[in-house]
Amino acid sequence: MRKNTKKPFVRREETEKHKINDKILSREIRLVLEGQEPKVMATSDAIRMAEEQELDLVEISPNAVPPVCKIMDYRKFLYNQKRKEKELKAKQSKVVLKEVRFGPNTDDHDFNFKLAHARKFLEEGNKVKAYVFFRGRTIVFKDRGEILLLKFAQELSDIGAVEQLPKLEGKRMIIMINPKMK
Repeated sequence: MRKNTKKPFVRREETEKHKINDKILSREIRLVLEGQEPKVMATSDAIRMAEEQELDLVEISPNAVPPVCKIMDYRKFLYNQKRKEKELKAKQSKVVLKEVRFGPNTDDHDFNFKLAHARKFLEEGNKVKAYVFFRGRTIVFKDRGEILLLKFAQELSDIGAVEQLPKLEGKRMIIMINPKMK
């Protein structure tokens, strides 16, 4: 007979970043109040003060001796923290890397077509990674590949700055171009 191998559903409690009120285990704490000097006092007295003001006692620095606490509205504090994190995340710029591939024997029309695409990528603020892919015996044309990439960088010098000069990595010769900031 087969046993029931399903695990029972266990609700995970939200692990809070800060200890509040009765979860503060230390006997003494250093209470920081607005516009006053920090005071060392018994935890029970500080909790009583917080309850009188209808606020929470929040442990800010648990590693200090004694731990540093502050009286505040904990929910409002968490809300403001989340809002600040969200604003910082929105302000971050994401760098997108676009690739442009050439062969060592790329003609002028193909070169100009790919150059126009790379120009558009740089104007949008993206990085461009251009590379010449050497297939089979075309590896003997390394100099053609390097000349092609340098010409590519020269054409884009008005809106892009070369981050890395042409470098051979395996079967590819790579050049990196960053957009110039306005």
